[in-house]
Amino acid sequence: MPAPRAREVGRGDPARQHLDRELKRSPVADAPALTIRRDWPRPSEAERAAFRDAPTGWVVDAQGRRGALDHRIRPVTRATRILGAALPVWSRGGDNLAPYAALRFARPGDVLMVATEEFETASVAGDILVGMAKNAGIVACVTDGVVRDIPGLDAVGIPVFARGVTPNSPQKDGPGTIGLPIVLGGVIVAPGDLIVADGDGVVVVPRAAVAAVGSELAAIARKEAEMDATVQAGAAEPGWLAERLSRPDVRFVD
Repeated sequence: MPAPRAREVGRGDPARQHLDRELKRSPVADAPALTIRRDWPRPSEAERAAFRDAPTGWVVDAQGRRGALDHRIRPVTRATRILGAALPVWSRGGDNLAPYAALRFARPGDVLMVATEEFETASVAGDILVGMAKNAGIVACVTDGVVRDIPGLDAVGIPVFARGVTPNSPQKDGPGTIGLPIVLGGVIVAPGDLIVADGDGVVVVPRAAVAAVGSELAAIARKEAEMDATVQAGAAEPGWLAERLSRPDVRFVD
């Protein structure tokens, strides 16, 4: 008996119609295929140095407990550590012309940040695009869409974060933007923002705030070391808890 074939979907099939609507949901007829800003300032090596060993939790704390992308954007590769400058790309769902074109404008140390408006029907990147990105000097890729070719991505060796995985492949028609601000994971990402990531997630530090946030990290490191020492010494609750429980807005019901 022959092996079962994948169901062939005709033009009148509801599933095919749904896919067509998804792939065409952004109008392209009157839009330029690509809108590109070719250059912008990046954080200096000295500015990046303060973040070299900082966990993402410290970076978030240093900028008012904010800046992390949506928790559903997770590492899909074994490599997770990212420190680099944002190369923001917006790509129509089901298309990856813009991410490929962005490789021409990358600088060493950039992080390819691809917004797809959370499109999950087709991948926006695979091992070929990510391999070329590495060759162009890009140190990581982050998207709110989905990717493919996980074994190949691991072989490339740079971190890739995404909302998920699908073998479905994209088109290369546009529209898209390169080097313009995007919204990715609920956070505005502008060209040259500092991107920090680890196993906990991805954090965006606005370019104008990099120096100030970096200067806060030493104090946070000291505070974390003090709290770790308190735990190792046997503390069963934080020192501030007793006073907080004594306030009139705390009610005991026993």
